[in-house]
Amino acid sequence: MKYDFDFTTEAAPRGTCSVKWDGCDEGVIPMWVAEMDFPAAPCILEALRKRVDKGVFGYTEVPGSYYDAVVDWFGRRHGWKVSRDQIIPVQGIVPATSIAIKALTEPGDKVVFNVPAYNCFFHNITNQGCELSGSALVWNAEQKRYEMDFEDIERRCADPAAKVFLLCNPHNPSGRLWSREELLRLGQICFRHGVKVVSDEIHCEITAPGLSYVPFASISEEFARNSISFVSPTKGFNLAGVQIANIISANEDFRARMDRVINIWEHCDVNQFGIVALQAAYSDEGAAWLSQMNAIVHGNYLALSALFEKDFPAVRVPVLEATYLLWLDFSPLDLDGKTVSEYLLANNKVRINDGEMYGGPGCCRINLACPEATMKEGLRRIAEGLHNLLGK
Repeated sequence: MKYDFDFTTEAAPRGTCSVKWDGCDEGVIPMWVAEMDFPAAPCILEALRKRVDKGVFGYTEVPGSYYDAVVDWFGRRHGWKVSRDQIIPVQGIVPATSIAIKALTEPGDKVVFNVPAYNCFFHNITNQGCELSGSALVWNAEQKRYEMDFEDIERRCADPAAKVFLLCNPHNPSGRLWSREELLRLGQICFRHGVKVVSDEIHCEITAPGLSYVPFASISEEFARNSISFVSPTKGFNLAGVQIANIISANEDFRARMDRVINIWEHCDVNQFGIVALQAAYSDEGAAWLSQMNAIVHGNYLALSALFEKDFPAVRVPVLEATYLLWLDFSPLDLDGKTVSEYLLANNKVRINDGEMYGGPGCCRINLACPEATMKEGLRRIAEGLHNLLGK
């Protein structure tokens, strides 16, 4: 079945309390916050309609079929063997990250992570009284990608105060799909120094054609027992508003510690619509929709990459391996003190994220999960704005 990804985006989200759309003035193309402009897959919409037709929305328990859907999906699709008892359903990955850090650290401990980083990582760490230990990713000009600085990571993990490595796999905002070899090297460093790995894998379903995501915990039993992973259908299927995610760990002690924090913070209940949506998403129909969505995102990436190579070759545009978020480094340009994101919003009515919030000044993050027509107009405005900004 061929799904329709070519529609007028503005009409549907406006008036739905959409952070992405209603948070912008009329006429602005929002290419910023990490959610798609595509409606959820038809199989998910149908499952939710059937649930609404029941007319009852009381307290909810997570059924066995939910756990089976998670186990089956990650086993079949990603070769990751997970058992039902390893899964803890939660409301979202941002609170899950804070829960895991709280469970595994004490105030004053250090959390190592790659920079630039998903902006919530910073307060996930500091809100638990821990110290930031950011290891800067290194630009590989030949490969056109960002890479981990393993020597720096080793030095940071060797610090006795370092207790957790907060991994983003695939990485937001660099768009890297970490290879098995890279994850293996990282995991060995962490294991060697007694540093536990907490891995946010929310973007795992969004990969470029021909590439496959490697779950960190799937690499070895040793890694599985030294880690906590977070997964959710919300990014891959555009379901952020239904608030559903899963904490997965093979370590019984880690699970007990997290369960204790969950109960203290009263994060025990999950959204019943999230339960329904996840089971519909993790199906053959969901997989087919996902494949087509990924092709649209990849096509948008190719269009942007071609434009920048032609008109703005000095801007660093990495190969997009995963996520629908592209990291653009404008620092080689002479911008006379101007900020690209602010300029484009004020003058060209297109909104993208400034890199400062991710620890990457001089950079921007742009969302490519939109219909081709929206991408075409967005790129036209961006090109016009950059030409004016650079005086070309």
